[in-house]
Amino acid sequence: SASREDIIDGGRARDGGRGCTASATRRTFRGKRVSQIFEDADAVSPQMEPASFFFPTAIAVGSGDGSRLDAAGTKPGETFSLGSEACLVPLQGNTHRPIVYQTKPLPSVLILHTGGTLGMSSLALETRDDLLGAVVFKEGTGGDYTTPLQPSNLLLNLVTVVPELRTFANLEVKVLMNKDSCQIGPHEWVQIATELDEQRGKFDAFIVVHGTDTLAYTASALSLMLAGFKKPIIVTGSQLPLDMPRSDARQNLIDAVTCATAGFDAGNGHTATVRDSSNDGIGAPDKTVTSLTLREVAVCFGGKLLRANRTRKTSATVYSAFGSPQYPPLAQLGVGVEWKKDALLFHGGFGNTGNTGNTTSNTGNTGNTGNTSNADEYTPRLKLNPNVLRVPIVPGCAPELAYGDLHGRGVRGIVLEAFGVGNMPMSVDDVSGWIPWLRGQRNKGMVIYLTSQCESGDMHPELYATGSAALGLGAIAGPIMTPECAVVKLMLCLAHPELPLTAPLAGEL
Repeated sequence: SASREDIIDGGRARDGGRGCTASATRRTFRGKRVSQIFEDADAVSPQMEPASFFFPTAIAVGSGDGSRLDAAGTKPGETFSLGSEACLVPLQGNTHRPIVYQTKPLPSVLILHTGGTLGMSSLALETRDDLLGAVVFKEGTGGDYTTPLQPSNLLLNLVTVVPELRTFANLEVKVLMNKDSCQIGPHEWVQIATELDEQRGKFDAFIVVHGTDTLAYTASALSLMLAGFKKPIIVTGSQLPLDMPRSDARQNLIDAVTCATAGFDAGNGHTATVRDSSNDGIGAPDKTVTSLTLREVAVCFGGKLLRANRTRKTSATVYSAFGSPQYPPLAQLGVGVEWKKDALLFHGGFGNTGNTGNTTSNTGNTGNTGNTSNADEYTPRLKLNPNVLRVPIVPGCAPELAYGDLHGRGVRGIVLEAFGVGNMPMSVDDVSGWIPWLRGQRNKGMVIYLTSQCESGDMHPELYATGSAALGLGAIAGPIMTPECAVVKLMLCLAHPELPLTAPLAGEL
């Protein structure tokens, strides 16, 4: 791509210090002087601030007969208008190619926008002096995506806003939906998974832009529903919109695309020589490894790449907003990208695979399967039963009063969050307390997944009388999953009864 100074005749067209990236001939384009192109662009997008001005669409080189002059499909004589083939802002549900397709082999990446802070306009936010300069939603706008929180031009033209992305991939952007993440649930998870499944053969990697509040739920759902997908799917977002000066959106996008395209080779897919930060022991040097392959759903946020179904939101305000308490990061992004190869998911059954957490069942440990998947063949499962509830055990709580007959109200599965390795209060009689309540719900057909309120460790409910009683009632005690992943997996297993809750699908156990 030539800089603006390279393509403007004598550098005499309008200055103003506004950046531009484009590939074009030096003096003219479609018979117009370059200065005239800038005038046309201003007429099309007067709402864009000068500091963020770029060509309205990337200009391709070498079109020869002029049958296709840019990545959006513009042809001679066409004009820009909302919703047209060369539209600056594509309509919802349509893809847009705001990028120069370079001659060197580059992977193709589809960016699916689902909503959230990253693509919203900063007009919906304000700086509050009474909150020590904190940036917050304007009163009454948080969660309302009807008018002020529509995807901004900066998202739909992100290649011109974040031109570094062009060095990694040929990108396409599709606005699948535009919702506050608190409005995204099982119905939307199926919609996103279905779109990814349909696009699987057309792209080398996928980025899902999502709001942060329920990002861990969606990421877990995609990893389980699309087990065996075997192409990178990276979910990301931001704490501040892309068009704000201190936004983390720019770096998160660059990091996500970097990881999604790591090791890409045009002839062999995602494979190359990379640095591996996995150590054989304390003080052991980094190793150079080959054939690094990212073939799972991950979350990229705040300089870390995390397994999707091991991720939790840990902060509402800091940029490093997500953590993985049960599993090491797949990669750390700083000056370089440090991959932990032995943490990456591979497919093909069970077995001891090294440095991961133990897998347990009703009777105890069954081996170390943290980064294996039983989904050797790609089998999309695009149905969920959303009638699942998290039930944390609270000291002094009477479940028959707090929850009553959940099965009678339509709940079909509960994630019972016990103390420690699987303990709960002893019942004083056969009518009240946790065990009698669980017995009544099980007799009606309730599926009970017993897990812990702890973030890590092993489950051993058989060590306690109440835990053993729960197992005797038919509760399923599995390895500790994140609450988000446990809920989603129970939804999946209820919709697909052939799937055992305690069998790993995508490295979640």
